[in-house]
Amino acid sequence: MEPSLRYFLEAIHSSSTQAVLYVVGGASQAIGWLLSVPGASNTVLEAVVPYSRMSLIQLFGKVPSQFCSRQTAEEMALLAYNRALKLSNLDSPVVGVGFSGTLVSAQPKRGDHRFYVATRTSNQLWVSTVTLTKGLRNREQEDEVSSQVLLKAIANACKVPLPFGSKLSESDVYEESEERFSETEELEQLIQGKICYKLYPFSKGTSEVDRKIILPGSFNPLHDGHLKLLEVATSICGNGYPCFEISAVNADKPPLSVEQIRDRVDQFRKVGKTVIVSNQPYFYKKAELFPGSAFVIGADTVARLINPKYYDGSYDKMVEILARCKDTGCTFLVGGRNIDGVFKVLENFEIPDVLKDMFVPIPEEAFRVNISSTEIRKRGGLM
Repeated sequence: MEPSLRYFLEAIHSSSTQAVLYVVGGASQAIGWLLSVPGASNTVLEAVVPYSRMSLIQLFGKVPSQFCSRQTAEEMALLAYNRALKLSNLDSPVVGVGFSGTLVSAQPKRGDHRFYVATRTSNQLWVSTVTLTKGLRNREQEDEVSSQVLLKAIANACKVPLPFGSKLSESDVYEESEERFSETEELEQLIQGKICYKLYPFSKGTSEVDRKIILPGSFNPLHDGHLKLLEVATSICGNGYPCFEISAVNADKPPLSVEQIRDRVDQFRKVGKTVIVSNQPYFYKKAELFPGSAFVIGADTVARLINPKYYDGSYDKMVEILARCKDTGCTFLVGGRNIDGVFKVLENFEIPDVLKDMFVPIPEEAFRVNISSTEIRKRGGLM
């Protein structure tokens, strides 16, 4: 490996950006280069090569309109971005990389030798389209060129300067485009289900911590009880990244508007607490989105979680769905709450034996707040 390439890869690995790569039809050397230099685990969360037709169909969950196209690369980048969000540390920026190519093959191609590289970050979509001169290179050489362009795309997302020149010739055709998204556009994409969550890191976490301690809620409004509950839960969990989570999509109501999301997020900005805005109203979906997390909930939420009424009246379905949460490594830390005028804690509920170790009580002496957001709204003020 050339010293300039090694230095460049070390610079990428030294950045805080983490990546998921979906690569098909070329640029295979880029994956090898990235993984061959120490520090690769800082950057590469996952690299997948869905080479067969069926593999690509399963990745998309549908048959792509074209297997090698700009649209395919963009869709791969978006899928990779959402995957990176699920795998990353909360305080690390992420990039999803999609590569779709058709290069020299055993049988001569009638069409162009071309490839598309797309990268998606929280607020940017960057795409390069390259048509290579046919007959100029063998497969390995075309793969090397496409690998360089892919590394350039990753470097652009990591804000790392490229120290060496491209091996594109004057007869090759290279085009690139960039689309930037405003916060409004990001939130609209989230509400539409295109991206799975948006992070507002108003408090500083640590990249050494993988486990998230998440307090979900509507926070209409946020009050001292919420802040105290997460504080106590964090002390019980020990090492972890504490944050709040708002679902923009509600199971029983219309989704929040962009303005409503902004207003609720602004509450966390004022108190310096990290908040995630997701599009998952159900806990089993939250568990898939944030595997291994500790969810902080009130006893009133436990009452709903273990009530077969919310599972088409089926006790077995309730156990099955919650068991799926357990399989992700998630736990529930349960604080006491007033329910119909009675203060209840975890011990007041009959948890199925197979699920008991997933629920952890927060002692009443450590946390007891009788006020709720609903009562605060009725009073017309903040606590």
